[in-house]
Amino acid sequence: MTIREVAEKLELKGLTKVFDKSVTGVYISDMVSDVIANAKAGNILITVQVHNNVIAAANLVDVSGIVITRGRKPSDDMVALAEKAGISVFSTDLNNWQIASMLYEAGIR
Repeated sequence: MTIREVAEKLELKGLTKVFDKSVTGVYISDMVSDVIANAKAGNILITVQVHNNVIAAANLVDVSGIVITRGRKPSDDMVALAEKAGISVFSTDLNNWQIASMLYEAGIR
């Protein structure tokens, strides 16, 4: 499944251009060091964090996209950095568990 298909299926709000990468799994963390150490290339990162270091970590790991939960809004700087790195960023009012459950039901593990 691609990040575009995931975004449509979960009705996520796109905050950047959609860079249509393949999704191979999910990683949930609010700690940048944890993302760097444990997320895998192709994962969708689910987080509440809205600072530039999230993009740096996601870029280092090569995640397929980022979903910011609980209605949190990233700064314009964060969105611009994500666009420059080719990382799709989405937002939702749902919490981490709800999005993770929906991804699991969609077959992404």
